[in-house]
Amino acid sequence: MRLGVLDIGSNTVHLLVVDAHRGARPMPAYSHKVDLRLTEHLDKDQKLGKVGIERLGSFVEEAVHLAEDKGVEDLLAFATSAVREAANGEQVLAEIDKRCGVHIAVLSGRDEARLTFLAVRRWFGWSSGRLLAFDIGGGSLEIAAGVDEEPDVAVSLPLGAGRLTRDWFTGDPPTADEVRKLRKHVRAEIARRVGDVVRYGEPDRAVATSKTFKQLARIAGAAPSSDGPYVSRSLSRQDMADWALKLTTMKSAERAQLSGVSEGRAAQLAAGALVADAAMDLFEVDRLDVCPWALREGVILRRLDLLPGRLDQLNGTPDQE
Repeated sequence: MRLGVLDIGSNTVHLLVVDAHRGARPMPAYSHKVDLRLTEHLDKDQKLGKVGIERLGSFVEEAVHLAEDKGVEDLLAFATSAVREAANGEQVLAEIDKRCGVHIAVLSGRDEARLTFLAVRRWFGWSSGRLLAFDIGGGSLEIAAGVDEEPDVAVSLPLGAGRLTRDWFTGDPPTADEVRKLRKHVRAEIARRVGDVVRYGEPDRAVATSKTFKQLARIAGAAPSSDGPYVSRSLSRQDMADWALKLTTMKSAERAQLSGVSEGRAAQLAAGALVADAAMDLFEVDRLDVCPWALREGVILRRLDLLPGRLDQLNGTPDQE
């Protein structure tokens, strides 16, 4: 079947269309995304403003029409931390549902971590043993670990790259004092949860997903996205520590000149690097493998798992007479 996934994130809203059926990997057929930066449209009362609401509604309306044009049979729409934490988030989604005729589910932080972990597990397989997965989004950091498709532990922390940039940095580049204070805050927040994660056992493989980690790996020497998803990519702790220091001293325009760094993400990459560096250090991870699949793929895979099956499918395809 042809599925559409509408992902309303803190930075980007993204429509992904895939051809998929249970037991097969989802094959991307069409992609359309826009950097809405919803967190920048939150006012002092943590409400989404009129401009942000209108831009979001217009994109969802456009996405619905595009999905119809592309032959999508089922559109799965979800929102993450920006809408989840907005004081008027439920009202905004109700208005969009009325306007566009699409229900948008709000994922909890824990469900974000769980579904991302599912995607990581399916990508790397059972031979990877116990997995530890990190995902840095615009609004939150997700951490999950386990030996099955359902993680033993799934944690979401308010340490997204966009959120931290907005709340902690005033200059471009940030001052040394701002960097020090944010570094201290990030490490304290992550350190509180390390014990909850590692008590289940040491990971056999540590994995990173998300645009932030992909860009960090790229500037540290990983293969470009043009080489395709099956090329092995990784990020070492030493490279991460070095780049975390460098990025906080660079202006956004300088970061945007680095290989693999998009102009829209350059401003928040320094904060994202501080989070990545802290996570690798506190969890004592020497190397992270970068996974091309993340939350969207996890949502698709869970949806496919829930498709009704038939008993005769247990015997495979009958021979043709």
